[in-house]
Amino acid sequence: MDRQTIQKLEKMKLHGMARAFRNTMETGMAEKMTPDEMVALLVDAEWDDRHNRRLAKLLKNAGFRYPATFDQIDFSLNRNLDKNLMIRLSGCQWIAKHKNIILTGHSGTGKSWLSSALGHQACLYGHSTGYFLCSKLFNQLKLARIDGSYLKEIERLQKLEVIIFDDFGLESFETKSRLAFLDILEDRHGRKSTVIVSQIPVSKWHEIIGDATIADAICDRIIHSAHRIELKGESVRKLYSKKEES
Repeated sequence: MDRQTIQKLEKMKLHGMARAFRNTMETGMAEKMTPDEMVALLVDAEWDDRHNRRLAKLLKNAGFRYPATFDQIDFSLNRNLDKNLMIRLSGCQWIAKHKNIILTGHSGTGKSWLSSALGHQACLYGHSTGYFLCSKLFNQLKLARIDGSYLKEIERLQKLEVIIFDDFGLESFETKSRLAFLDILEDRHGRKSTVIVSQIPVSKWHEIIGDATIADAICDRIIHSAHRIELKGESVRKLYSKKEES
């Protein structure tokens, strides 16, 4: 009868519940538990199993550059990282409020790593997230215009609750790239959250984007509803190297 129960649970895709039930039978725990305790155990096991499977799927689909997490952030480094702000962001209310994040700083200050940690935290809270290098994404969208899949790709991006654009402004924008970026931001503004990671200070974004009218539209949809993180100081790799030598 126990084996049949486990088979039925698995057929109903209640895998966490099936494993927990099997474990209680094999270890003899079931004999020591009241019916309500058994039910609570099985429900908790199924809840945890579904949460873990969803998290694994979100992390895989996100494609983060680094396997970074919030608890790994080193606040001892002298790089102008506001710990209080980061703690507030860790609760992901900025996503619920459809706010953006702008993360700027020189090469090596840990921008991409921190953005991956922000994205990982978003996944922990169940938010669909995507991480993209701007140059690769805009090239893909350029090809999508040619093969007729552009609108489908834009719709796919719009479904993501959080998008991280890394290396923003590393290459000058072409006309099609400017328009594609505006298309993405237009539907996300006030509805979804966007993270922009760039070596270029915000004051020079108009120059990098190129077209004054489009640059105004893009910046207006990002900057005014964004938390700003401006990293400074030496390369993190250099700082860690110095710590190891001392």
